[in-house]
Amino acid sequence: MKLLSVLKLQNSIIARYLILNVLAILFAVLLVIGLVIFGNQLVLVIKDSLEAGIPLTDLLPLISFNMLRDIPLILSLSLFLSIIIAINRLYKNSEAIVMNSMGIGDKSFMLFIQPIVIVIFIIILYLTTVTIPWAKAQRSAIMDRTENASEFSFIKQGEFQEFKDGEIVFYASKVSNEDRSDIQQMEDIFIYSQDNKENAITLASQAQKYTDKETNNVYLRLIDGKRYYGFPSDKDQKILQFDLYDLLIIEGDKLNSSYMYSEIDGMSTIDLLRADGIREFSELQWRLSQPISVLILSLLAVLLGKSSPRGGKNIGLLVGVTIFVLYNQAIHLAKSSLERGETPLIFGLWWVHLVLLILILVFYLYRHRKLAYYVDKITHHFFSKG
Repeated sequence: MKLLSVLKLQNSIIARYLILNVLAILFAVLLVIGLVIFGNQLVLVIKDSLEAGIPLTDLLPLISFNMLRDIPLILSLSLFLSIIIAINRLYKNSEAIVMNSMGIGDKSFMLFIQPIVIVIFIIILYLTTVTIPWAKAQRSAIMDRTENASEFSFIKQGEFQEFKDGEIVFYASKVSNEDRSDIQQMEDIFIYSQDNKENAITLASQAQKYTDKETNNVYLRLIDGKRYYGFPSDKDQKILQFDLYDLLIIEGDKLNSSYMYSEIDGMSTIDLLRADGIREFSELQWRLSQPISVLILSLLAVLLGKSSPRGGKNIGLLVGVTIFVLYNQAIHLAKSSLERGETPLIFGLWWVHLVLLILILVFYLYRHRKLAYYVDKITHHFFSKG
């Protein structure tokens, strides 16, 4: 009968009143947190673009992909805080006390907010399983293209340039097609490099860049030149004269390292379900953990929002933010531990959610003064068996 009465209250004025309050606060919190995080992302992406030489045409897509990646976290945190604030207001205005006297308590509040929670749950589930993997794959492709182009592209005429983190210093007195990295031709070449930790100076009359299609290695093909091993003052200096010499500039596996790193992140959820690797398994659970956390945190938010009219105003928010951070960090650590093989697959990431659910249950029983009763019942059950 109690359940039926609560279900009837689901469509009542009280339920609609609470939902409207949560929605109003949600939009306000979402706007503030979104502006802070998106503003920070904008600054970071622009900074990286200046350092990595990302073209302006790729800048806006990169910003969009980064923003998409952060939306689940922003939505989850905003909803969590908005529920705490909305419930807290009801108690501060003594509205919740009147509702409690009518039999409308924590259980009812948890049920009332479910329409909003379920909508947010579906949005985050779609983002984490469909949209964000696609966005990560697109971002990886852009970054790979940028890294491949910027590592050894657009050779500038008459300027000393460093490549491979300073291991190669390159100079060309004349460069044709300076704005086209794929067909640049160079003349009067000077190169300082290290060959097996041995200093080498190379002089060549001409050079051009090419990529080995099989290995994806990038070479500089030098024509008609000399290669000096060691410095002129060295006794064992060696001189190699060549008509054609290929100098390795970038290794193919390094070109693809950015893409390979994010390949699993960019896999579709269907492909993850079919795969049987540990990293694929942990990635799949990670994508499901974010929407699941919304359901769990909504229950905790109702309990944290409860306060007395004379109680502290921000204690629930402070505790809530702390728990939110610890909860998300625990999921991150559990994912890393699972990928390293330190956690049994059967536990996965689910144990983090289970621990928080148990803590919420304990908190609920304590708040309603039922914890001692159940503890006595459990201890009595075990001792009576003994």
